[in-house]
Amino acid sequence: MLLPLLIAAIAIIIFIPYKKALVIQYQNTGKVLAYIPFTEEEIFKIKYTHSIHLSDVVESYKPTKDLKIRQYELMYEDFAIGMPDNASAGEVFEQKDGKYYIRNMNRVFPHFDMRTGKVRANHRIIYNGTEYPMAGFIEPGTWVRFTIDKINIYQQLEGVNILEQ
Repeated sequence: MLLPLLIAAIAIIIFIPYKKALVIQYQNTGKVLAYIPFTEEEIFKIKYTHSIHLSDVVESYKPTKDLKIRQYELMYEDFAIGMPDNASAGEVFEQKDGKYYIRNMNRVFPHFDMRTGKVRANHRIIYNGTEYPMAGFIEPGTWVRFTIDKINIYQQLEGVNILEQ
């Protein structure tokens, strides 16, 4: 009589999502490849080397209350193909120390997809001031989906905790 109750309790503990995290999924399958469990700091950045002008680009994000992703800043070093030449309505364009910034962005996404770079991109996630090369936990060339979600214990065991890399 107690065994089924114990099994049910363990299943609930393992499969109920409770930890808010930046989740990197394999394509659109929902399979967790890696994650960053959020604590106090909920800002994260994606840094990569632009394939044409070969300089760094940094995209800055934070989660919304309804678990979407809001891009609030973009930093780049060169005006070239694929880079904006000005800010959109409500945004602020600044040039500082040889870098270009678009600030006050309010671009909200339910998720965003990316194919990790094989050659030059060297995608990195920046969290709490530390850079984590994505090639350390995701095969270069892989299509991944970034989401903000609550994950359960099983998903944490399934994926790589990026902060432990």
